[in-house]
Amino acid sequence: MKKITFVVGGCRSGKSRHAQSLAEAAAQTRRIYIATCIPYDDEMKDRIIRHQNDRDRSWHTVEAPVALPEAVADAGKTANVVLVDCLTLWTTNLLLTPETSDRIDRYVRDLTDALDDASCPLILVSNEVGAGIVPENPLARRFRDVMGIVNQRVAACADEVVWTVAGIPVIIKKTESAMP
Repeated sequence: MKKITFVVGGCRSGKSRHAQSLAEAAAQTRRIYIATCIPYDDEMKDRIIRHQNDRDRSWHTVEAPVALPEAVADAGKTANVVLVDCLTLWTTNLLLTPETSDRIDRYVRDLTDALDDASCPLILVSNEVGAGIVPENPLARRFRDVMGIVNQRVAACADEVVWTVAGIPVIIKKTESAMP
């Protein structure tokens, strides 16, 4: 049964761990992990390795730092479950790529269309970035604003939205179709 779950929270809140546990409970085979990170430095490379080590061989990883809508559309046709980690890095990549920074709205529409068209459970992870201070530079403010819009649009099409705080998942939205 198709269900879209959106897991959102602050940095190191346990959102990726929770999302992976949801995905593993949803399907034992044909699990697809869509990664959006571009490893620019050694610290980020170490984070990627830790995430990879957390997944067993039942996972197939697809790298989609920009072409996320296409990756979701492809995976959503054949997978038993799709986990996207994370929308925050995807949005960053879109903002920092000159060819895509002015077309973010289109990318988000394409993503929500791909979510609607998928036939398997989908779990998406994102950071909540609007609860902090107002950034002091224009790019950081634009990122915060765009990320808020991305999160709102994905949450609107999700059957369930989970807020993670200190490793504790709190359901903040659950449609009737998402109830057991």
